[in-house]
Amino acid sequence: MDFELINGQEYETAREELGANFVRILGYFREDGLKSVEQVEEAMRTRNSAALIIPAHTLKGESRQFGSKALGDLAEKIEMTARHCVETRTGPEELIAEVAGLRECFTRTLVELEKHSSPVLAQRKSAGFGRKVSLSSLTGLTRG
Repeated sequence: MDFELINGQEYETAREELGANFVRILGYFREDGLKSVEQVEEAMRTRNSAALIIPAHTLKGESRQFGSKALGDLAEKIEMTARHCVETRTGPEELIAEVAGLRECFTRTLVELEKHSSPVLAQRKSAGFGRKVSLSSLTGLTRG
C-alpha cells in the first residue's frame, strides 16, 4: 500500500467497519469523488471561491473515510482557503496549484484503494455486468 496516499490502519478499520458494503461504498466514492473534483475545477475556472467549498468539503470527508490522508488534506486546504477567500471577498487564485493537482491525487488514491479493496472488485471489473453474449449465440437470429 502506498502510505503516502493511504493510512493503512485507517483503511483496514474502514474495511472492517463497512464489511460487505465496502466495495459498494468505494464505488460511491469513485462516482461522487469525480463529481466533486469536476465541481472544484469548474469553480476554479470561474474564480468562484464560494463554489469551491462544498465539493472540497465532501471530497475531504469521503476520502478520509477510506484513510486517504493526502487527498483529504489537499481537499481540506482547498476548502479552508476558499472559506477564507469568501470571508475576505478575494478570489481563489492562491489555490491554482492545489486545484491543478487535485485530479491526479484523486486518481492515484482511487487506484490504490481499488487495488487493495478485494478480489471481488477485481472480478467484477474484468467480468463486466451480467452474462457475456457471444457472436455464436446470436447465429440464426434475424430481424423480423
